[in-house]
Amino acid sequence: MSTTTTARPPAPPQPRPARQRAVAPGEDPVDAAIEQAARSLHLPAIRDGYEEAVEYALRERSTYKQFLADLLGTEIAHREERRKLRLVREANFSRPKRIEDFDHSANPNVSPEQVNTLCDPAWVIAGQPLCLIGDSGTGKSHLLIGIGTAIAEAGYKVRYTTAANLVNELAEASDDRQLTKVIARYGRCDLLCLDEFGYLDLDKAGAKLLFQIFTDREERRAIAVASNAPFSEWNRTFTDPRLCAAIVDRLTYNAHIIETGTESFRLLTTTGKRRKR
Repeated sequence: MSTTTTARPPAPPQPRPARQRAVAPGEDPVDAAIEQAARSLHLPAIRDGYEEAVEYALRERSTYKQFLADLLGTEIAHREERRKLRLVREANFSRPKRIEDFDHSANPNVSPEQVNTLCDPAWVIAGQPLCLIGDSGTGKSHLLIGIGTAIAEAGYKVRYTTAANLVNELAEASDDRQLTKVIARYGRCDLLCLDEFGYLDLDKAGAKLLFQIFTDREERRAIAVASNAPFSEWNRTFTDPRLCAAIVDRLTYNAHIIETGTESFRLLTTTGKRRKR
C-alpha cells in the first residue's frame, strides 16, 4: 500500500528585525525606541513632537485612538507645509512676493476681488491664460509672483521666468537638439509665469520658439504673462504680423486680463518717503 505525501509550502521569509541603536546611559529605552522608529519611518514631526503630544493627551484625557489621530494629523500637517515650501522654491521666483502684501489703495485699478479669485487654482486647472498689462512700477510682477505663489501653495507645479531668459534657453536647446525635451519640461508645469514680456524685440526665430511654448500649452496648461505694452503694441516684440496675431489670440482666448494702469505707484511711494524726510 502506497502513501502519498504532500510537500509543505516553503515558509515565508521572516522580516529582518530593525537594527536598534544603543540606548545611552540614563536614556529612557521607550524614548529611544520611538525616536528610532520615527527615523526609520521618516516621521520627523512625530519624532520631534511626540512628548508634547503625550502631555497634551494626558491633560485632555484623550483616548488612545484620539491620541493616535492627533499624532498622525501633526505629521500630515508638517508634510503639507514642507510640500508647499518645496513647490514655491521649485517655482524659481525672482523674489518673494505675496498677494496679501499688495497695496490696493496705492493702485485702485487692480480689483481685490479679481486677484483673490485668481489665487484659487480653478483657472489653472481649466488651462486659462492670465494677462497683466501696465506700465513699469504698477505692480505687475508683484501680482504675477504673488498669484503664482498662491497657486504653488495650493499644490500645483509653477515655473517663473522672464521672456528673455526663456527665449535664450529655447535657443540654446535648439542649437543642442534638446528643444523638444525643454518644451516638454515646461509643459509639465501647471502654471508658467512669464515676466517682462514686452521688454524685448524678438527676431523671427526667437518669436517662433516662444510660439511653440504657447501652442504646447493652449487650453491645456495655464500661462500668465506680465507685459508693459498693451496688446496693440505687441507687434514691436513679434514683428511677423501673422505670428503676433496668433500669439495674441492664444493669450487672450478665455483669458483673465488685469490692467494695472500707467501711473507708477512704486515711484509715488518712493517720492512720498523722501518728502516725509
